[in-house]
Amino acid sequence: MVTSWVNSAERIGSDLHLELTGPGGRRAALIRALREAVRSGRLAPGTRLPPYRSLAADLGIARNTVADAYAELVAEGWLTARQGSGTRVAMGVSPLPLRQWGSAEPLRPAARVPRKAPPRARGPRHDLRQGTPDASSFPRTAWLASYRRALQQAPNEVFGPGDPAGRIELREALTEYLARARGVRTEPGRIVICSGFAHALRLLFGGGVLRGPLAVEAYGLGFHREVLAAAGVRTVPLPLDENGARVDRLGRERAVLLTPAHQFPTGGPLHAARRAAVIDWARARGGLVLEDDYDGEFRYDRKPVGAVQGLDPEQVVHIGSVSKSLSPAVRLGWMVLPERYVDAVLAVKGDREAWASVLDQLGLADFVVSGAYDRHVRRMRQRYRGRRDRLVAALAEHAPHIEATGIAAGLHAVLRLPPGSEASAVKAAAWQGIALDGLAAFRHPDTDMAAGDGLVVGYATPSEHAYGPALEALCRALPPP
Repeated sequence: MVTSWVNSAERIGSDLHLELTGPGGRRAALIRALREAVRSGRLAPGTRLPPYRSLAADLGIARNTVADAYAELVAEGWLTARQGSGTRVAMGVSPLPLRQWGSAEPLRPAARVPRKAPPRARGPRHDLRQGTPDASSFPRTAWLASYRRALQQAPNEVFGPGDPAGRIELREALTEYLARARGVRTEPGRIVICSGFAHALRLLFGGGVLRGPLAVEAYGLGFHREVLAAAGVRTVPLPLDENGARVDRLGRERAVLLTPAHQFPTGGPLHAARRAAVIDWARARGGLVLEDDYDGEFRYDRKPVGAVQGLDPEQVVHIGSVSKSLSPAVRLGWMVLPERYVDAVLAVKGDREAWASVLDQLGLADFVVSGAYDRHVRRMRQRYRGRRDRLVAALAEHAPHIEATGIAAGLHAVLRLPPGSEASAVKAAAWQGIALDGLAAFRHPDTDMAAGDGLVVGYATPSEHAYGPALEALCRALPPP
């Protein structure tokens, strides 16, 4: 048996693995191996093959042997050869389905027929789902500049196994930024980098650092409850009112998960008195507050609300990410931990970083330190405020009986509907090609609290040119007075 791996650096820029086995000479074995690679789909139509000199050197066989094998397969229709384009797999060749690999049917190239483009997935015409920023507004130029600088300045150790705590450059940058922008009191040694909020929950609960039951807000992301349930954690819902979560209803739980900067999805910050009360509760019970800093950077008609963590860093785990401020494609988040939990969380992560790209960490560190992150957040704050104002104006003109609430901050609004009309409104939106959620979709299954009927409208998701048509379709879907 002869195995070939074509060296990309020295030869053609791609690798090819072939095994020459079976009866006959080297030429027959090579033809058989190439046919099988094409037939199985491992070499797709249009794939460029190595020059015969390179493949011959790799296999340790004569160049003429490879040249003759290529020529025979071109004659049979398996391959094509053109001057300047090299030898490629013929476009008309159809590989066998996976279930037929290894079958004994004759090896014949398929008849040449026009290739049909794969069907495109049909999605909604208008995406007004919550929780996603405008993807078209990603700061590509500034991000590329930061990434390039970070790579140029990176020490060699960066390209080895990563520190499970995260790169010190990013932890130092976050220490300064979170103190300045969110009122967080910490130091780099108390920050652990993760890939986002759900990953933080998996580390804390799935790894056994914390155990349930866990008090949560009566309305919140079902995905987070699913992550906790998968870790065996029972969640206990807390009622909500105009001042946020009713922390006075905390019982025997040892931890509580809150969105104090902007309650998701109903909107509004946790009242100052309740912030102080939940810290008192944690101190008295030896409990812990998990602070999801949801939409913390985006506020429009109110004074900035600082992080609860600033009231007592030893009683709060502050969790944030760039999924909404920058992009969910940048899989980076952070946990600001009380000192007593740092070693336990790092033990769960393991000896090396397995989740958050070290290179992305360096890029984000430069993005923050250079001021590009602040500039991007301020720019998007103005853009999203304009989106919110356009939503409110459209409702005033076309549906003045519908009130938008929770709009002083964040990336979504709740449109309050007449009792009993939520399900029909969601269906009407679907008929208009709109993707959105009803308020009931976020209700904890064990709560008896009802926040009324409503639509959760994410006004950040569409691009600028798509937002106007989305608003028009939304107004057509709303129930009449």
